[in-house]
Amino acid sequence: MSELAPGSDRARPPGTVRISSYLLYAVAAIEVVSLLVTLATLSSLRQALTDAYAGTELAESGDTVAIVVAVGGSIFALLVAIGLVVLGFLNLRGKKAARIVTWVVGGLFLLCCGAGQVLNSVGGSMGADTGGANVPDQAAVQAKIDAAMPGWYNPVNAVLGIIPILLVLVALILLALPASNEWFKPRAATWEPPTPGYPVMPGSSYPTPQFPQQAGEPPLPPAPPVAGSEPPETPAPPR
Repeated sequence: MSELAPGSDRARPPGTVRISSYLLYAVAAIEVVSLLVTLATLSSLRQALTDAYAGTELAESGDTVAIVVAVGGSIFALLVAIGLVVLGFLNLRGKKAARIVTWVVGGLFLLCCGAGQVLNSVGGSMGADTGGANVPDQAAVQAKIDAAMPGWYNPVNAVLGIIPILLVLVALILLALPASNEWFKPRAATWEPPTPGYPVMPGSSYPTPQFPQQAGEPPLPPAPPVAGSEPPETPAPPR
């Protein structure tokens, strides 16, 4: 069976494109879960930061800034993931421009999320002074947060941060495979003849199909002339 052009009702994208789009859908779902986890633990995080910065120069603004950064980062990642979902849908339709944009947006997603994971790891391992005599060091702040958060928070948060990076990376690689390249190539539309028994639109150059006659039925009237064409000549009566 020959492949049909992208966008046709009967067209089926190759497995590489389908899996790539499904992975992008999964990323969006994971980012929704990550945002819900952040909102569920927001009060505990605020309390931990308030205790950590109590009596310091950052007592009034430190917890607010940290919470804004945490929630803002989750919302940004969610918006990017939703954009990837839209691009995944367009990739299934064979839109070449959507594949290029997917590579760009996916690359930015990997860069931002990867940098965030590195900063979290480095920040969690720093125990030195942060630059002020009346400012708690990072280790003390992280200890307060770990004590206030539920026991499942750190492992779940780590998984929700790493899995989307891997899924987007695999999705981008699948879009670059030869099977995917074939799907995004432009193809000439093929003409299909009209179904017998259905009228042809006015102005068409194709003849109007006729229904088969049954025995004993009166003859069918002649087909109406096509707009812009010469009317058929009436045969002369026999002499």
